[in-house]
Amino acid sequence: MAESRPSAADLLAGVIDYLERELLPTLEGRHRFHVRVAANALAVVKREIELGPGLSEAERNRLAAMLGQDGTLDALNRELARRIRDGEIADEGKLVEHLRRSVADALAINNPKWRS
Repeated sequence: MAESRPSAADLLAGVIDYLERELLPTLEGRHRFHVRVAANALAVVKREIELGPGLSEAERNRLAAMLGQDGTLDALNRELARRIRDGEIADEGKLVEHLRRSVADALAINNPKWRS
């Protein structure tokens, strides 16, 4: 598909900005809470669009290197789970580092204010 302007992330940023700067200050109680929840949900979607593909590819590359085989991210995660279950992980340090990186990447999308 040809790239169009504005991008989905740009559109989401505009909606988030409107909700947070224009609408939220005019609301109270339940409606204020729900607008805050909606703005946060849209921010997660925006980060998923912006960061998700790169983080998924990085995870797939880590898994392929650790497992010594290629495949889709889903297939490699299933293989990792099988090897953990069957006690076939030779380098637990690499596993722990991969899991830490994967959790940090997920938090960059879901809750970027979280710090380890």
